[in-house]
Amino acid sequence: MNKILIVEDEVAIAELEKDYLELSGFEVEVANDGEVGLTKALSGDYDLFILDLMLPGVDGFEICRQIRDKMNTPILMVSAKKDDIDKIRGLGLGADDYLTKPFSPSELVARVKAHLSRYDRLTGSAAEANRVIEIRGLKIDTTARRVWVNGEEKTFTTKEFDLLTFLASHPNHVYSKEELFREIWDMESIGDIATVTVHIKKIREKIEMDTSNPQYIETIWGVGYRFKV
Repeated sequence: MNKILIVEDEVAIAELEKDYLELSGFEVEVANDGEVGLTKALSGDYDLFILDLMLPGVDGFEICRQIRDKMNTPILMVSAKKDDIDKIRGLGLGADDYLTKPFSPSELVARVKAHLSRYDRLTGSAAEANRVIEIRGLKIDTTARRVWVNGEEKTFTTKEFDLLTFLASHPNHVYSKEELFREIWDMESIGDIATVTVHIKKIREKIEMDTSNPQYIETIWGVGYRFKV
């Protein structure tokens, strides 16, 4: 089920949008304040954002800018302002669409569906096409080779991604450095297996909140590593 965040300070409008979207099969959250909306947007795992322009705290332009700095999730902007300059500015910041109030809820639903469908086609992230591993805020799209931590996309080298995916695909199994070296580097352990330790360290820096107390990749002293679930 696709998850949508609505950031709208007019409660009645937000609830109407939420009702229509939920009736269409979407999971919806609402924030009525710009600062709250920005925090939710950057920390949650949403498939689409609907942003009002004029918001208390932080306006829709700034929320759009910060979202787009971190992710490519579709963004629909809505506003009562009909000026082309606002539309141009919003689209320039990375918004995918702009709706001028008043608009029909059915039009909103239609545009949401269209943008989600388009995004799936462009990224190849349709659920039926991709294998995704999700564990406690960590999301690994093994087909698109993309990783998110608490909704924020992280960049991995080829071997870092392969090592993370291998461990996450075999949870609670303890692997020695030699075994991981053979699996990921496709070589017998005559090479420098210290590279495994280096890659584990780099992966932890990207996925762990506290690298000294890892929640995902656990060191089993004297043996190797285990991915905890």
